[in-house]
Amino acid sequence: MNDMGRFREAVVEWAAGGAGASGAAAAARELAAGTGLRTVVLVEGGSDRVAVEALAARHGRDLDKEGVSVVPLGGATSIGRFVDLCGPEGLDVRLAGLCDVAEERFFRRALERAGIGSDLTPDGLQSLGFYLCEADLEDELIRSLGADLIQQVVEEQGELRAFRTFQNQPAQRDRTVEQHLHRFMGTHSGRKAQYARELVASLDLDRTPRPLERLLAHL
Repeated sequence: MNDMGRFREAVVEWAAGGAGASGAAAAARELAAGTGLRTVVLVEGGSDRVAVEALAARHGRDLDKEGVSVVPLGGATSIGRFVDLCGPEGLDVRLAGLCDVAEERFFRRALERAGIGSDLTPDGLQSLGFYLCEADLEDELIRSLGADLIQQVVEEQGELRAFRTFQNQPAQRDRTVEQHLHRFMGTHSGRKAQYARELVASLDLDRTPRPLERLLAHL
């Protein structure tokens, strides 16, 4: 793991609180200075981080070397703590991020409370570098690639048989293929991140989901 990866782990531990928080805080501050950290990108989960980093790599960019750290929150309700630690009252680095439309209120309130904007609308969030996914990032990727191509990716991952079994479950029979794919990706630990990487690798860059495209352009 490189120093930017260690920074990410330290800031997540710092945000969690507990006995190791003070040591994690000291490590995060030291690593932020040593890596030339300039931007923290706050995303809801690990699969979002994987997707952002994978898309950057496809554009020939190394976010670590650019001083950009993509940090998963472990859920949108934690955004306030991370804004406090990384924003103006903490490490004082530039913030950006991705969130689901349904969780927008948590991001908006956290930024406003930290003095980063006021009376924020969705457009106001975007002007600050925070971009909204209609449902979530997996949904954005599914709509961009299409069900047929994604099923090819599932087959390449050796999981087409498992996917067909999942589709035949009684609870899934009235749902669309796109809904099946979305739910299938969340059925096993690590599967969302696995498919985030593979779907971005298969993406026609001209059809990059708008939130991802705009975030990367902002960084």
